[in-house]
Amino acid sequence: MRSVGVVVGVCLLACAGSAFGADQRPQYVVISFDGAQHVPQWERSRNLARESGAHFTYFLSCVYLLTPADRQIYNPPGMRAGRSNVGFAESRDDVAARLREVWAARLEGHEIASHGCGHFDGKDWSAADWRAEFDAFTDILRDAWTINAIPSEPEGWKRFATTGITGFRAPYLSTGKALDGALAAAGFRYDASTVSRGPAEPAEHDGLVRFALPLIPEGPQARPVIAMDYNLFVRHSAGLERPSQSAEFEERAYRAFTDAFDQQYRGARVPLQIGFHFTLMNDAAYWRALERFARETCVRADVRCVSYAELAEIAFPSRTGAVDID
Repeated sequence: MRSVGVVVGVCLLACAGSAFGADQRPQYVVISFDGAQHVPQWERSRNLARESGAHFTYFLSCVYLLTPADRQIYNPPGMRAGRSNVGFAESRDDVAARLREVWAARLEGHEIASHGCGHFDGKDWSAADWRAEFDAFTDILRDAWTINAIPSEPEGWKRFATTGITGFRAPYLSTGKALDGALAAAGFRYDASTVSRGPAEPAEHDGLVRFALPLIPEGPQARPVIAMDYNLFVRHSAGLERPSQSAEFEERAYRAFTDAFDQQYRGARVPLQIGFHFTLMNDAAYWRALERFARETCVRADVRCVSYAELAEIAFPSRTGAVDID
């Protein structure tokens, strides 16, 4: 069944490019952000999208919609209430600003997806544990305006929170045997938690579309690294800030992104996926590299910088249409 899903995905992606001719299907690029915490990076990413015409996927962690005063609302699986590996929002004003960014991004055509809540490693979780985490995400997102006593909740927010979250990426890209079944039972459209040896076509199995962040060549020896800012940070400086080398790291990341893109653009045009966070590692070296890359590539006539939800719908059209931003 898995191999059939891959073949169908390749065919539909190729057919989507028929307006460009048989040998010129669009090159799809998916840029995503895990956690989606800091408001300045929300604004910066949305500005980049306006400049480049891109649609992004934001994998939101729901603890950023709770202040420390309300942390007990979140009950992580198998742990005491109020725990989080990534902290909570700084204040109610911080939550209010983030909620406005979430809604504005959605109205601009971006996708809001789930990164769970407390950023825990769920590889040993049961299906019930995963379902509890999914339910916590939905409940906190749905009630965030009320929990934080923030006025002017947008009309349609609760419908968005309960039916509009169709994608998931596991913290640490750590999955486990119970995740797939839990995702399907919870009604998710896709999972983007795995890693592939290189850019890979999306595959569908038992109704769940699977995406994988690719390993891409990087650096003087072209050693493979996951196409994600954190992995570049670890590769370049062992996870320690080295601002004096920021320009060097920017150039290496930019070169890795463009080389990976060029290989597909001039070849089979397999979708290229790149993952990011809202942390400005190595003095924002990777963000600057991403901005250069997006401004140069997403504006091309035969390139489509789309969200995961959009690409899932292109590759495996649903009966009702999975992309809804109204």
